[in-house]
Amino acid sequence: MKLELQKGSRSRVLAGLVIGIIAVFIARLFYLQVIQNGYYVAQANSEQIKRLTIPAKRGLIYAMDRSTPVQLVMNQTVYTVFADPTTTQDDNKIISVIEQVAGGNARPNLQALLALKDSRYQILATKVTRAQADKIKAEGLKGIGFQEETQRVYPEGTLAAQILGFVDYAGVGQYGVEGELNSRLTGKDGLLQSVTDVSDVPLTIGSNNINKPAVNGDNIVLSIDRNVQAHVEQALADGLKKIGATNGSVIVMNPQTGQVMAMANLPSYDPANFNQVQDAADFNNPTISAPYEPGSDMKTLTMAVGVDKGVVTPASTYDNLGYMDVDGIHVLNGVGLGHLGTITLQTAMNFSLNSGFITVAERLGDGSNITLQARNTMYDYFYNKFKLGQLTGIQLSGEAAGTVIPPTDPQGNAVRYSNMAFGQGLDVTMLQMSAAFSSIVDGGQYHTPTVVAGVVDASGKYVAQALPPAQTTVSKATADQVREMTHVARGTLFSYKDKPGYEIGGKTGTSQTLINGNYNNNQTVGTYLGYGGDSTPRYVIMVQVSGKDKTFEGGRDAEPIFTDISNWMLNYLNVQPKG
Repeated sequence: MKLELQKGSRSRVLAGLVIGIIAVFIARLFYLQVIQNGYYVAQANSEQIKRLTIPAKRGLIYAMDRSTPVQLVMNQTVYTVFADPTTTQDDNKIISVIEQVAGGNARPNLQALLALKDSRYQILATKVTRAQADKIKAEGLKGIGFQEETQRVYPEGTLAAQILGFVDYAGVGQYGVEGELNSRLTGKDGLLQSVTDVSDVPLTIGSNNINKPAVNGDNIVLSIDRNVQAHVEQALADGLKKIGATNGSVIVMNPQTGQVMAMANLPSYDPANFNQVQDAADFNNPTISAPYEPGSDMKTLTMAVGVDKGVVTPASTYDNLGYMDVDGIHVLNGVGLGHLGTITLQTAMNFSLNSGFITVAERLGDGSNITLQARNTMYDYFYNKFKLGQLTGIQLSGEAAGTVIPPTDPQGNAVRYSNMAFGQGLDVTMLQMSAAFSSIVDGGQYHTPTVVAGVVDASGKYVAQALPPAQTTVSKATADQVREMTHVARGTLFSYKDKPGYEIGGKTGTSQTLINGNYNNNQTVGTYLGYGGDSTPRYVIMVQVSGKDKTFEGGRDAEPIFTDISNWMLNYLNVQPKG
């Protein structure tokens, strides 16, 4: 009887142990499968679900060839060659192959890089072409790998460099269109997320699969005409060499649309070798980034204000003393004491006499003083209508606004506005002046400047960009009168070499430069701002020339460059002579 009880006790103990062990397993499974479920699902996903970025292609940049887009900036596939020094063999052969095939794109210290045996990644060469990469691969070098990348290629070389900008080594656009429209050009990377097997082979079925295609960047078409741009750059280079200037800029605009057909500056640079530029200022586009005092070019706008307000006409007269006194300040004519006596404002325009345009400012007031009313009127036209001292919004990085001081500012007094009437005491950009002058040329219609004409879509079709509506600066009657004044003024001081049978007009400008707050008579900027065409103006051209410690004049130094470009434009646009 005792033996049976002992046997039963042992069974019960054994059963209890088994049940206890099972309970532990169940508790452990519950903990793992229920309580820790999220953790282990995440661990599994990290092993089984792969996220692959699908890089977007950066958009191309086109210029126009008359009415046909042509590529100015393209993409080229290149490779970075790297090594895993922990697995490489026969380093001498690797060095020999890389140096022979990659040439100047090989790193200079290959021996030292391969000697870093505690490193898993060392770059041996960059910007290797596909053909070069294939040659290196054919050698079967152990521990050598390749990374595919994209770099910008410029089939037109340095053409329009400061309009285009460049893409840095991080793939970010800098300066020009590349910088301003970087987000449009970059596009958006896609995503491939998939459950994979142990060999990283994607499985086609799974709730975690995501396939988000990449959205390539926009292919931007510029309003720049490659032929006009090329001629302008050459004409500028030739002109600067002839007069001994070190710096120069040119803008060519369509006054009927605001589209920029050419924009050139010297010095410039090669965007394919941006890393070799010694002076970062060469990246800038002075036509939009360097405000200056416009000088006598401003007189066309002052005259337009006076005519539009009905206080003067081109035939209005005044007594030219060779100077004007404004609040006790003696303001001289820029060309001395010539043409004294009673003269017309057309004569003042012809000979660029400051006194004539101070007179216009006075007549906007009480007739003999530049009153607050006169200053308010001038500011309204200059700033609000002609948009001087404002960003134009052109699609180029680095645009500066400049400054037009309002009458509400303590400095916005009568003396300041007398100077503004003939182009001193305010800072504007070449682009602002070109757009404002274009509104005079186009019957009082201001067109917002643009360098973008449209896009090339995914099918390769050119789609033009809609232009914003024009805004009125002055009446058509006013614009026509002032335009004719510039036509009459052209040639009064100089013998210009225009093609016969066309309507060409313009205004010279010579500006002193401010150095440490003082005007320097030994360093001046020469400009010429004009238009050309038949009965309809077809283009506006602005030229600026300058140099450190050098004096340049608009009529003598900038105008010949204008004439070169103007005569060429008449041929290129196939403009027929009148009559």
